[in-house]
Amino acid sequence: MRVAIIGAGIGGLTAAAALRANDIDVIVYEKAHELREVGAGVVIANNGLRALDEVGLGDRVRAVGTQIRRTLWHTWQGESVPVPPAWPAVSPDRPVTSLPVHRGELQHALLGALPAGTVQLGRPCQDIVETADEVRIIFADGSEERADVAVGADGIHSAVQRVVADPVELSSDGIMAYRGLIPVERLDGVIDLNSMQMWLGPGRSFLIYPVSRGRLLNVVAFTPSNLDAEESWTAPGDVAELSAEFAGWDQPVQRVAGAMTETFRWGLYDRKPLNRWTTDRIALLGDAAHPMTPHLGQGANMSIEDAVVLATVLAGHPRPKSPGDCPCTNPCDVTAPAGCSAMPVSLGASIAPST
Repeated sequence: MRVAIIGAGIGGLTAAAALRANDIDVIVYEKAHELREVGAGVVIANNGLRALDEVGLGDRVRAVGTQIRRTLWHTWQGESVPVPPAWPAVSPDRPVTSLPVHRGELQHALLGALPAGTVQLGRPCQDIVETADEVRIIFADGSEERADVAVGADGIHSAVQRVVADPVELSSDGIMAYRGLIPVERLDGVIDLNSMQMWLGPGRSFLIYPVSRGRLLNVVAFTPSNLDAEESWTAPGDVAELSAEFAGWDQPVQRVAGAMTETFRWGLYDRKPLNRWTTDRIALLGDAAHPMTPHLGQGANMSIEDAVVLATVLAGHPRPKSPGDCPCTNPCDVTAPAGCSAMPVSLGASIAPST
């Protein structure tokens, strides 16, 4: 069986490595012309680490991760707040359950598990044609490739999704995020650089944690927005606007915001569930199937789990003719608890007065 994966993000590369671990022929097509270390931090939680361990990728990811010593929550004025049970609590006397990593470093760690030539760059998928015997992937330059199965791991604006499911518009709750990275030398003595910390205020929240083996501090600042911010790791933002959004907040927040020399605006979008994630020979995973807001840090983890489950199912069926040949027709049918995705921002509104 030959599997073609569209998209070389976290989910696509995990799927490729998991399939290779099961001796399945796989090729990845990525629209970008190079895999650059773009983006900022993501958190690989316990469920993601378990899935990576299942296919022999756990140690690779741990090698680029940063162990945090504790998790702290504060009000916008600096008062301590109990960390909710749903949040990944960390303390020195507990085993590691959350591993912050730089997205680009994670991507390259996963890429390192694949043989040279597995990922083909500069090949944007324009369409997929499915027949009874194969799938044909059609690229923007008119070239074509064939496979037995295609996997759409091409993100929230997936080209593959249009072939699989009825269209559903993206929706925004009017929240965006400023993201950025700060060399820790700029903040030495200003803040605990070995912890994950969240400040909660009226309609806003401010999250920090270390990445790149402790060399960089990752910043994610959630704010209200009426603008259509791009869902992108690279859309430029304004550091002065970021600082103004958190004027009057706890001093560490203002010091961190003031230390940033570059920031990126990140639009937060969700979508009502698709009517399906699979056809006979095509499957979606990650944001292509189920985009989610980032407040519980599960987007990357669910992409990883999707990839491992899909690889496991395909490995048990050398050349399935249809989903009916597989033991589970919808192995990724998982629904998050309602309301979880907006937890930090809504919590912030409840513990701080309106301004």
